[in-house]
Amino acid sequence: MKKLMKNNLSTAAIALLLLCVADLPGRSEVQYAGIAPNPAAAVRTIIDKRPVLHAEGIKFGAYDPHGDFGAQANVATEALFLPWEDVDLETLRVADAYAQARGRNLLITVEPWSWDVDWRLTSAELRAKVLRGDYDVNMRAIAQMISALKSPVIVRWGQEMEDKSGRFSWSGWNPQDYITAYRRMMDIVRLEAPGTELMWSPKGEPGLQAYYPGDDYVDLVGLSVFGLQRYDELAYNEQRTFSEALKQGYDLVAGYGKPIWVAELGYEGGDAYMKPWIETVTLKQSAFPNLQEVVYFNDRDVHAWPFNLGRPDWRVVESLGN
Repeated sequence: MKKLMKNNLSTAAIALLLLCVADLPGRSEVQYAGIAPNPAAAVRTIIDKRPVLHAEGIKFGAYDPHGDFGAQANVATEALFLPWEDVDLETLRVADAYAQARGRNLLITVEPWSWDVDWRLTSAELRAKVLRGDYDVNMRAIAQMISALKSPVIVRWGQEMEDKSGRFSWSGWNPQDYITAYRRMMDIVRLEAPGTELMWSPKGEPGLQAYYPGDDYVDLVGLSVFGLQRYDELAYNEQRTFSEALKQGYDLVAGYGKPIWVAELGYEGGDAYMKPWIETVTLKQSAFPNLQEVVYFNDRDVHAWPFNLGRPDWRVVESLGN
């Protein structure tokens, strides 16, 4: 596990430090048709795969622990991941200064656990403690720090709650228990940090509707959209475009009438696979009228993918030391 180092970090590194890398099991491998690898289709010559930002297009943000987007203009949002245990909240002030200097919003994903796997509770234990109010103090401390920040802030709590892979301790709870927990945490945010926007963020899987906490508790909806060429070939027997990968989740949440974001975005593969993603993720499309922003996850995945595909590297420039 990468831990926060309070010394020997650059300002940008501290500002973008909140990276969870705990080793958890990935999704189980389902039956698939699959197609044989095509070496020609996987040829990779692109060395910088950052998305094209279109004039009058969808806004763009990034989770960027390596600072690859630090000097880039037209980045609307700086994204951070924050556990509610074992973290120095003072670092949020540095992140705030970093974002403010670049005219960016802050999207803070609060994950209700510790990033130290040895300290994690079981799903049932976590649910019981959250519903009992044991973690109210943790959320209150985060919200009080947010209230002192100068950048506009969006809070995303307990993402991908409908996921069935076992990746997150809060995923797969009884929907009403999750809704009760989500509302409890967001009530604390509203009390301690008025003006903070609230993002409800399912993965985009069927069944997500059962976890919807109600219009009064959702300012924005955030989805997760990742494209991995070999996974697409094995799981779908085709290479999916961004639009194809987004459609299921978008269609499931469009009826709520809320602004929709892709809160986590990444893609990896050969040139022919990635070029359409690079060119279209910030392009306005009539099929997705409520899509307002996409936020790139600019790092290696923290979990292994099915089919023995390991941890994909979503970083826009080639990572060193991998």
